Amino acid sequence: MYTQVRRNNMLSVLLLLAFPAIILGMIWVFFALISYFGNTYYDEYGNVVNVMDTDYVNSQFLACLPWVVGGVGIWFAIAYFSNTSMIRNATGARPVTRKECPRVYNIVENLCMTCGMDMPKINVINDPMLNAFASGIDKNSYTVTVTTGLLDLLDDDELAGVIGHELTHIRNRDTRLLITSIIFVGIISTVMSMVVRMIYHQFYFGRVSRDNQKGNGASIIVVLLVGVVCCAIAYLFTLLTRFAISRKREYMADAGGSEICGNPRALASALRKISNDPGLADVEREDVAQLFIIHPQSLTSGSIMGFFSNLFSTHPSTKRRIEILEQF
Repeated sequence: MYTQVRRNNMLSVLLLLAFPAIILGMIWVFFALISYFGNTYYDEYGNVVNVMDTDYVNSQFLACLPWVVGGVGIWFAIAYFSNTSMIRNATGARPVTRKECPRVYNIVENLCMTCGMDMPKINVINDPMLNAFASGIDKNSYTVTVTTGLLDLLDDDELAGVIGHELTHIRNRDTRLLITSIIFVGIISTVMSMVVRMIYHQFYFGRVSRDNQKGNGASIIVVLLVGVVCCAIAYLFTLLTRFAISRKREYMADAGGSEICGNPRALASALRKISNDPGLADVEREDVAQLFIIHPQSLTSGSIMGFFSNLFSTHPSTKRRIEILEQF
């Protein structure tokens, strides 16, 4: 477990460095492509020659560097420290007291005493689907969330296995690592959406301007298309970086949950039941689904993005997880 904690702490630091590096790298590439395709001339043989003005690229990059770093830093800080309320609002979760939900409170309390950790907050979602997840970045925000559907279907041993799994995510600092990844992927996705919207408006609402100034309109479109390419490359890199969050973290959480509750087969039984109806009825966000104990395949089926999401999934096969648990 301590090895996993050290690994996750190291990956958290690497993510904090890698994502800003990806963003800054794509901005430099953006200016480089603009310079390259903007500086065109014909050589003595009539061939088109493109030249990149390195001084221009570096000067433009350095000019926007403070704004990018400052903007991303503020964005990240707000999202990082308000992630608990964001996840709660996205999922419809609400905190519960011991009096409201004594069964869950007693199980969480007993498991925390068993493994010697501070008791996290407990949230419940009024949803018939089967789901549980852990979230938070420190002991003041660590939270275990379960759905009413899960509470209705699982017996105490199975529920203890699921909660033990989520407590292990907290102990291993998996939640902090995932929150960091979710925030940066969200930043890249938002920038991509903004650029795509700009291209849409340029094509469909800028026709009059393009008729009057065809050259200027074409230049704007080229700039925006270059922006889309850069954003797409950046997003691919963020997916690759997210893949660094190894699927082994789920196996580790299964092992830790089994150790805490003392019943691997109970957790295997719970996973089998959850796999029949995982997720949340009103949540279709891929970033939030990363937190779920089982990733709902309905979010990714039948689309190109679904193919990439499965390719770079941070969740291993549920069937394989169950097979491993049933070996003990």
